Amino acid sequence: MGNIVAIVGRPNVGKSTIFNRLIGGRQAIVDDVSGVTRDRQYGTCEWNGKVFNVVDTGGFVEHSDDVFETAVRSQVKIAIEEASVIVFMVDVTTGITDLDEDVTKLLRRSKIPVLLCVNKVDNHERYLLANEFYSLGFEQLFFVSSLTGSGTGELLDAVTEHVTEDAVIETDLPKFAIVGQPNVGKSSLVNALLGEDRNIVTDIAGTTRDTINSKYSKFGKEFILLDTAGIRKKAKVHENLEFYSVMRAIQAIEESDVCILMVDAQTGIEAQDMSIFRLAQKRNKGILILVNKWDLVENKETNTARDYEAEIKRKISPFSDVPVLFVSVHEKQRIFKAVEEALQVYENRSRKIKTSYLNDQMQPEIERYSPPMHRGRTVSIKFLNQLPTPYPAFVFYCSNPKHVKDSYKQFLENRMREKFQFTGVPITIFFREK
Repeated sequence: MGNIVAIVGRPNVGKSTIFNRLIGGRQAIVDDVSGVTRDRQYGTCEWNGKVFNVVDTGGFVEHSDDVFETAVRSQVKIAIEEASVIVFMVDVTTGITDLDEDVTKLLRRSKIPVLLCVNKVDNHERYLLANEFYSLGFEQLFFVSSLTGSGTGELLDAVTEHVTEDAVIETDLPKFAIVGQPNVGKSSLVNALLGEDRNIVTDIAGTTRDTINSKYSKFGKEFILLDTAGIRKKAKVHENLEFYSVMRAIQAIEESDVCILMVDAQTGIEAQDMSIFRLAQKRNKGILILVNKWDLVENKETNTARDYEAEIKRKISPFSDVPVLFVSVHEKQRIFKAVEEALQVYENRSRKIKTSYLNDQMQPEIERYSPPMHRGRTVSIKFLNQLPTPYPAFVFYCSNPKHVKDSYKQFLENRMREKFQFTGVPITIFFREK
C-alpha cells in the first residue's frame, strides 16, 4: 500500500487549507488568486500513531485557465499510480461541476481508496446542500470546513485506516536515494556510478510500483541505489514532470537510509530542494548535498565553493552539520568521493554509543552548563542513554522534563555532534522524568 496521501480536486476548493490542517501549521501559501499555492506542496502528518506523507497537488498548477483542466486530470492520473489514498476535494458552494465529474470518472476506474471531502460545510443550510455529492457514488463522504477544522478529525481517522507502513526492502546493505529537482542530473549520476557495464547491476524488484533498485558493488563498496529518476521510466513520460518527480522522491526518501540531495550549482538551493531536505530530516534520514554542474559556474574567484557552501548551510540551519560536495557528474569529477561520503553518513547514522561512555562524555558538559531554571524550578539531568532506533535518538532522564528549553536541547545536540561524529544525520532528543 504505502503511505502517500494525495489531495486532488479543482482549483480553489480549499486543498491548501485542508493540507495545512493535516500537516499542522500554515505551510502552503494560501491566496485567493487561482493557482497561487507554490512552494510547500508536501509534508508529514502524524495521527493515531501513524506517520504518513501528504501531497497537495494544488501547488503544481501553472497560471492559466485552460491548462488547469488538463493539469488537474494529469495529476489525478499520477496520484492514482503513485499514492496510497486519495482525498478528493469538492466545494459545497459551487455544487458538482463538470470537472468534478471528470475526476470522478478517473477515480472510479482505479482500485485506490478515495475519500470524498466536501469543503466549506459550515452551517445547516450548506450541510443539506452537501448531500447532493452522494450522487458521485463514493462510499466514504466527509463534510468538512477547512477554515474552522470541523470534520477533519473524522477525515484523518479514515485516512489512517488506509495507510500502511511500507514494506521495507529486505537487505543489510545501505540504501541510498538520489533526490532533487527534475534535470539536475540524477539519472546521469546513477549511470556514472553504475557505468554502462551493466553486468555488475542486479535488479531487485522494488516495493514501489515499477521502481527498480540496483545493487552497486565495485571497489569493495556495496549499497543499493533506489532509482527515483525513473531511468527506465514508463513509455508515457508525464507532462506533469515536477509533480511526478516529487511523488517519486517522497517514496524513495521513505525507503532509504541516506538521501543524496542533488542541487544545481547555477540556481542554488531552491524552495523545492528545501522541502525535500526538510522531509528527509523529519524522517530521520542521513543527508548528503551534492552541488552538481560546478564546472559550469563562472567567476569562481568571487563566488568560491566556500562561500557557496556557507550560503547552503545558512539556509538549512539549524541542522547544518551536513556534508556538501561540489561535483560534476558530466565530467565525472568527485563522484566516487560522493559515494565514500554517503557511506560515511550511513555509518554515522547507525552509530551506537555505549551508555557508560555517553555519560562520561556528556555529564561534564551538563555540569559546566546546566539547564536554565524555569519559574524557579530547576531541571537536573541525571543520566542519558541511546534508544534502539535505526537512527540516533537519545533520552535524557531529568527532573521537570517539560521545562527544558529548545535552546538547551540545541546546546546538547551541538555537544553530541562535536563528540560523537553524527555529520549528515538528524539527532532526536527526548527528556523523560527520572
